[in-house]
Amino acid sequence: MTKPCIICVAITGSVPTKESNPAVPITVTEQIESTHEAFEAGAAIAHCHVRNDDQTPSSDPEKFARLKEGLEKHCPGMIVQFSTGGRSGAGNERGGMLPLSPDMASLTVGSNNFPTRVYENPPQLVEWLASEMIEHDVKPEIEAFDLSHILKAKEMHDNGQIKDTPYVQFVMGVKNAMPVDRDVFDFYLKTVHRLFGEDAPWCAAGIGAKQLELNEWAISNGGHARTGLEDNVRLDRNTLAPSNAALVKMAAEICEKYARPVASWQQAREILGLRKGTA
Repeated sequence: MTKPCIICVAITGSVPTKESNPAVPITVTEQIESTHEAFEAGAAIAHCHVRNDDQTPSSDPEKFARLKEGLEKHCPGMIVQFSTGGRSGAGNERGGMLPLSPDMASLTVGSNNFPTRVYENPPQLVEWLASEMIEHDVKPEIEAFDLSHILKAKEMHDNGQIKDTPYVQFVMGVKNAMPVDRDVFDFYLKTVHRLFGEDAPWCAAGIGAKQLELNEWAISNGGHARTGLEDNVRLDRNTLAPSNAALVKMAAEICEKYARPVASWQQAREILGLRKGTA
C-alpha cells in the first residue's frame, strides 16, 4: 500500500496536566515548541486546545489566535485544527475561535457519555458550529464517538450543513463511550465507505493504552492516524512519553511497517481538499 498516511498530533487536550506527564504543553509557547518537534517528526495536522495558566481548559479566542500565529510561523504549511469540544467551554463559546479561520476544526455531531459526565452536543449547537465552519471556510473533522454520529454526518452533508466529503474520525477507548472493538471498527469503516465512497478519507484515534492499537488498525486499512499527549501520555505501561514527537515517531514506524509513506503537509492538504497553505 503506497497511499500516504496523514498523522495528526493532538498536542494538549483538556485533561492531561503536568502532573500526568511533565511533557504536556500548557502555555502557548510550550504548545508551539512541542508542535514544531512533532511537525519535524512527520505530523501534518496539529489538533489544538488552549489552557489557562492554572492548566484548566479554556476557549479564549485570543489564546487560539496566538497559537495559530505561532504555528503558522514555526510550522509553515502544517494544518491547524482547533477543537470545539465541550470540555473547553459551554454553548456558543465553544466556537468563538472559528472566525480565526483555522484550516480545520473538530465537530462532534451527537452526545455520548464520558468518564464522569455526559458530553453534550445538542442539535442546535451542532448546527450553529457547522454553519460557522462554512462561513469561515473551516473544514470539520467529524469526531465519531458512536455509529449514529457517522450517520448524522451523512444527513448533514446531504442537507448542505457540511461541505464536501466529510472527514470522519473514529474515537475509541473513552470510558463509558465506544470501547476498542475490532468488529465495531470494521463496521465503522464499512459504513464510511458505504455512505461517502471507497475513496473517502477517514481517521482513527485510540485513547490511553489503545492509541497504538488504533494507529495500527487505521494505517493497515488505508486510513489516517491520530496520536499525541492529549489521548495518551505514555510510550508503554512503564514509560512516560518524553514528547508529542516521540508518539508521532511511533506512528511513523507503523506507517513504515505497512509500506505507507507519511504524508507531507502538501499531500495532506490535497487529500483533505484544503487550501494550499504556504511554506
